[in-house]
Amino acid sequence: MSLRVTALTDPDRTPSGHRLAWLAAGDDGAPLGSAFLRVFNREGQEHLAELQVNVHPAERRRRVGSRLLEAAVAAAREAGRRSVIAQADAGTPGDHFLAAHGFRRVLTLTYARLALDGWDGGRADGIDAIVERPHPGYRLVSWRGAVPDELAGTFADSRRAMDDMPIGDTDHGVVAWDVERVLAAAEAIADRGELLTTVAAVDESDGSVVGFSELVVPGDGRGDGLHYGTGVLPGHRGHGLGRWMKAESIRLARADRPGLAGLVTDTADSNTHMRRINDALGYLPTHKALEYQLDL
Repeated sequence: MSLRVTALTDPDRTPSGHRLAWLAAGDDGAPLGSAFLRVFNREGQEHLAELQVNVHPAERRRRVGSRLLEAAVAAAREAGRRSVIAQADAGTPGDHFLAAHGFRRVLTLTYARLALDGWDGGRADGIDAIVERPHPGYRLVSWRGAVPDELAGTFADSRRAMDDMPIGDTDHGVVAWDVERVLAAAEAIADRGELLTTVAAVDESDGSVVGFSELVVPGDGRGDGLHYGTGVLPGHRGHGLGRWMKAESIRLARADRPGLAGLVTDTADSNTHMRRINDALGYLPTHKALEYQLDL
């Protein structure tokens, strides 16, 4: 089979990075597969690119994916990257493809889902009890979309809570967050037509944000919402703030978007603390995903 790989122009450019794209086609011009390479520009991740390769099932084992991978890796090297990461569900063709092409497994993620349709009163009472339990010295606040001005500075500072999140051997780097980046992230979610809700824990002694939990749901309020991250600054851990904030996210999602079917979260298998929180809140594992890395 004759195969042609064509670089495409992708208009998806943001301050944090840009995306390169390729299309594989056969003799008749019919598309056989595609590849996308996200090249990160943000401080702390200038060394990194993220790969996604898709090949039609009928065209697999015919070097379509290999040719696309070659083009993407060459572009990553040209851009001065030292690492390319990619993700695939465990046991899928993508999993086997990455392992066979020199990628090494660096992280295992467990996806878990909390079903909201058919939610019974007992479960609602349990979540309410967690939210209403006092946490001396702290209070919860929440907002939709961009962070309020009066909280923006300390909320950006609280993003450091994710710096020591267990990520195995993944060469993710450390992302530096400031108010501009926080606002840009919220704007990007809104531009996609999705809805961002943030719950934060505030230290009552000085009014600063010391932890957060973010949830993004589809714009029509249906289907499944996705937890983007939950973190607590090191000096404030051990008070149950992570479970408190995540429980409030669940309560708000049910109240604000009654059409939601469920909430999905992904957690590194090595992050035993967050996995215990998910289990306690009723999330049930659905599948595992594997993060792979190619060192250039």
